[in-house]
Amino acid sequence: MNTIILGVDLAKTAFSVCEMDAAGHVRRRLDLKRDAFSLWLAQQPAGTVVAMEACSGAHHWARRCHEYGLQPRIIAAQFVTPFRKGRRTKNDRADAEAIATAARQGNMRFVPVKSIEQQAHLSWHRVREGYKIESLAIGNRLRGLLAEFGVVVAKSDRALRRELADLDAHAALPESFKELLRELAEHWSQLRERLDACDARIELHARKDARCVRLRAITGIGPITADAAVATVGDAREFKQGRQMAAWLSLVPTQRSSGGHARLGTISCRGDAYLRTLLIQGARSSLQRAKAVAMEKATPEQRWIRLLDARLPFGKVIVAIANKHARQIWAMLAREVDYDPHACLRHPMHQEGQAA
Repeated sequence: MNTIILGVDLAKTAFSVCEMDAAGHVRRRLDLKRDAFSLWLAQQPAGTVVAMEACSGAHHWARRCHEYGLQPRIIAAQFVTPFRKGRRTKNDRADAEAIATAARQGNMRFVPVKSIEQQAHLSWHRVREGYKIESLAIGNRLRGLLAEFGVVVAKSDRALRRELADLDAHAALPESFKELLRELAEHWSQLRERLDACDARIELHARKDARCVRLRAITGIGPITADAAVATVGDAREFKQGRQMAAWLSLVPTQRSSGGHARLGTISCRGDAYLRTLLIQGARSSLQRAKAVAMEKATPEQRWIRLLDARLPFGKVIVAIANKHARQIWAMLAREVDYDPHACLRHPMHQEGQAA
């Protein structure tokens, strides 16, 4: 078989394909519609490598490739960009060729293919985030409309609900305006109910999944974070170590090192934004808990957090805690072990420090 790489630029209806041989020469280019691409894909020889960029639908087509006996390779978009010929030349055919070229690199990192169950669980999280954004927008819209008529409401949702329940107390407000507010408030209430339903569904799944139950033993990891971590990471053994997973989540500083001098910058924030946000929020909870516990009753991790908080700014402390949680999550998922708050005491580096 001469063709070893099929670079595919995915889309909703139009697909561009670049066939590349072992020497890196382009043999053929194809532009196919969705149905024609599916039929064409099924006709490819078993074992053919099909490379595609990480985007909407990539995991669906990767699973379809598995069904046809093909080898799917999903590449992050930032790894494809350097292989595109010319920064100003961007079209479907150029993208397909760049994808095929990137997939030929021996040191290229690929995105693990998500299962249907993983994507179904993550869909609940995405819909939940959408409800949160809509609920916040409607709450702000209600406050803004009321402020136009001189009614200023406190920032809490409870205060806004209390004000909306007593609109008749504002005799100066027009009746048509009150009717509008009541309809908008009803929509706002429905969004909150749907958000609560999403929370209940996610928590139910987290209680049934043994991996989520193990992760929830970590202070600051609740059912939403645990379920999101399990669904997003999938097989943690895809990462060689916890440090690699923390870097994948962009919980490590960027590097601008040269000439043997290490220069560390800010957090890049290029990884999975949702899971990273959940870990950051959980780190805040861990910091508050560590401060509230007496030193003699604190776990080794809580004592580490308190020492860290005494010498570093708040932001760096939070990121350091989130980084540690990411590594702990990797160890628990990859090795299928329970959370041990005293595990760090058995680490060789800690024992060497005690001996010194």
